Amino acid sequence: MKIAVAADHAGYPLKQTVIETVRSLGHTAIDLGTDSTESVDYPDYAEKAGLAIVDGKADRAIVLCGSGVGACIAGNKMVGVYACLCHDTYSAAQGVQHDQMNMLCLGARIIGSELAKCIVRSFLEAVPSDAPRHLRRVDKIKAIEEMYLKGKA
Repeated sequence: MKIAVAADHAGYPLKQTVIETVRSLGHTAIDLGTDSTESVDYPDYAEKAGLAIVDGKADRAIVLCGSGVGACIAGNKMVGVYACLCHDTYSAAQGVQHDQMNMLCLGARIIGSELAKCIVRSFLEAVPSDAPRHLRRVDKIKAIEEMYLKGKA
C-alpha cells in the first residue's frame, strides 16, 4: 500500500520512526512534511494527507501532531477521510476492520517510538471487514456524511 505520512512540528520527531516502520512492513511511505521542529499548523498537514487519500495517491495516511486530536479533527472534515486517534493497537486495528478508518492520527507527545511502531503495524496489517453488520454501520456513517453535504440535516 501507499501510505501518506505527515506531521506538524510536534509530530516531526516521531515522523521518521513512522516512515521507517511503514517501509519495514513493505509499504511505500509518501513523506508530506514537515521537515523540522519549526512551528507549523497541524491542519495544513492533515489536509495534505487527506488529499492524498481523496486523490488516490495514497491508500491510507498517518498524521502526527502533539496530541493527535487536532490532526484527527482536521482530517475528519474531509469527505472520504475517516480519521481516528489511536494510542493503542486494538483501536488501530479495529478502526480499520470495523469502521474502515483510513487515517491514523498519533499524538507524538503522548506515545513513544516503540508504541508508535506497534500501533502503525496494527493499522497497516488490518483489513476492513466485509461482515454485514460492519458494512451496515459504515454505510450509515457515509449516509450521514452525504446528508450533511447536501445540506439536508
